[in-house]
Amino acid sequence: MSIDLSQFHQIFFEESFEGLDVMESQLLDLQPQEVDAESVNTIFRAAHSIKGGAGTFGFMQVSEFTHVVETLLDEIRSGTRSMQRNYIDLFLQSVDCLRAMLGSLQSGSEPDGERAATLKASFEEILQQSADSDSQVTEEKTTVADEGCSNGWRITFRPAEDILQTGNEPFRMFRELQELVGADNLTVIPLTDNLPEFTSLHPENCYLSWVLEVRSDVNRDDIAAVFEWVADDCDIDYQPLAVAAAPDIPTADITVTEVAESAVSTEPVSAVIPDKVSEALSASAAQQAKPAARTAGKSNEPSSIRVSIDKVDSLINMVGELVITQSMLGQLGQDFDMSRLARLQEGLTQLEQNTRELQESVMKIRMMPISFAFSRFPRLVRDLGGQLGKQVNLVMLGENTELDKTVMEKIGDPLVHLVRNSLDHGLETTEQRLAAGKPGEGTITLNAYHQGGNIVIEVKDDGAGLNEERILNKARQKGLVPETQELSSEEIHQLIFLPGFSTADVVSDISGRGVGMDVVRRNIAELNGSIEVKSKRGKGSTFIIRLPLTLAILDGQLVKVKDETYIFPLVSIVESIQLQKRSLNHVTGSQYVMKLRDEYIPIVRLDELFNLRASDDEFENPMLVVVEGDNEKVGIVVDDLLGQQQVVIKSLEQNYKRVTGISGATILGDGTVALIIDVSDVGKNLDKSAKGQSRSDQAA
Repeated sequence: MSIDLSQFHQIFFEESFEGLDVMESQLLDLQPQEVDAESVNTIFRAAHSIKGGAGTFGFMQVSEFTHVVETLLDEIRSGTRSMQRNYIDLFLQSVDCLRAMLGSLQSGSEPDGERAATLKASFEEILQQSADSDSQVTEEKTTVADEGCSNGWRITFRPAEDILQTGNEPFRMFRELQELVGADNLTVIPLTDNLPEFTSLHPENCYLSWVLEVRSDVNRDDIAAVFEWVADDCDIDYQPLAVAAAPDIPTADITVTEVAESAVSTEPVSAVIPDKVSEALSASAAQQAKPAARTAGKSNEPSSIRVSIDKVDSLINMVGELVITQSMLGQLGQDFDMSRLARLQEGLTQLEQNTRELQESVMKIRMMPISFAFSRFPRLVRDLGGQLGKQVNLVMLGENTELDKTVMEKIGDPLVHLVRNSLDHGLETTEQRLAAGKPGEGTITLNAYHQGGNIVIEVKDDGAGLNEERILNKARQKGLVPETQELSSEEIHQLIFLPGFSTADVVSDISGRGVGMDVVRRNIAELNGSIEVKSKRGKGSTFIIRLPLTLAILDGQLVKVKDETYIFPLVSIVESIQLQKRSLNHVTGSQYVMKLRDEYIPIVRLDELFNLRASDDEFENPMLVVVEGDNEKVGIVVDDLLGQQQVVIKSLEQNYKRVTGISGATILGDGTVALIIDVSDVGKNLDKSAKGQSRSDQAA
């Protein structure tokens, strides 16, 4: 019976990517002059695991490439070679190459063999240089080894007792060795000295050892590669046949019956491998070696997260409490009368509490430390700092701060843009910093912490800060700001988020095209978040991102418009007031603005936006909900405020289609559907004349 190994591919890919992250992290911490032996061992183990797993699943391109990486690491950890700066750079390039190869295999496409071949040649050149320099020192040893190699090897193989439980089968190793040297050149002799009485045998333990005689001109390293996967868990001794003593093969100190003699055969391996079994195994291996091309083109690859056992235990406890409450309510319902009303109310209160605790436990399972998002930046800062010729120190704080997995996946690109912006535009060169009386090394700080129901992420640098005069002049040159309009510092800072805006004089592959900061604000707005800029000339800049902890549940304000119920995100609401008709100013068409504490706010009527039944009176004692999105305030007219509650967000786009002004939907307690207002989208669809009027009135 053959096992379909493709079912384990996803686990292999996930563990391999984690191993590459470990390698990259340890490599970035390595200093050639002070190499930590444990760090090198950690890098070696990660590479070794990837190589072994790739070989098991038939991804030979990955396995062969990782082999040369592992060989150089082995020489470094054994002390035969010292770590050098160019080695670290080469190892980092190999991590990128392996990540790309594994990504291609995961999607079912063919890996980039050219890139891997180029890097492999670089590793082999380094290894060959070592071989040439050591050739004179090892000449005598090589002569002896060659003599032994010409006659073959005697291998004593004593595996660990639990080798079968780890999925390693000696028979498969012997078969691989047979394929290497030929069936006629291999003899396998079992050693039964550790074989217990039959009644003491454990079916999953291995009690046998073996002596293998190889009569072939084969290199010892090639033989050792066969046992490499179990080398750390077994006792293996290699002796050249030319210098080995007469075979000292211990025999079992028991009476061996005919049945035992037939079970413990001393025939060569070639005699105990049935042809059909060999053919079946070969066919299975060939089938497993083929990449799973049938998965190509699938974008919905399964994903997984690791969950602390404490969170799982908490979830199980909550389910247990819920079952108890359900049982109590069930008993009350059997013979219910009004005398049990108090107990029913008590049970419903308990049910509400259990449901809320269960909800919180489930949401915690999706929470992940933000270190998963921060982990990419040490490499980015190292490479980009070297490219720009800047000395940069990256400080990461609050790495254990948790947020929802979905938010984590979507915040990565905005953070990359902000860090690249700080490196390119924020930090000065070493010469400029020294001339300004600063340390030659600049500092970029990533900090994450919880604040209320949100997570706050700060990207801070100690660079030159924003040049407000230059930003304003550039905006006026592009016609983004009228010549006569004066802006506050906060408003000038917001100009850098406009599409196509850039103060760079030279366009490079890093920045200068005006693409990036507008994407940052748009992506953050899609997460129901906000971004704020604080900057001081000569001291540096800080970008502050505020995001909800999760996108699955929303704290909302229910409002009534005609016969419909809508929901506003609580985080977007600034205030709610009674609308006074006398405070409205007519701009154009049906567009109004309202003066609120020296600030003019555009007014939006939801009944007009969503084509609801027209009102008899335009403004008949309505409520005004002032919301803020994309750093602009908008007043939305509603009939009444109903209350606040947590709602589960359902995607309208996935289940229906994209609707202007709506970010999603939810089902209320009475079974009706309520639409969730997209505050930013509502603001974008305002009459531009209203926005222009509000700005000009404020300037006046």
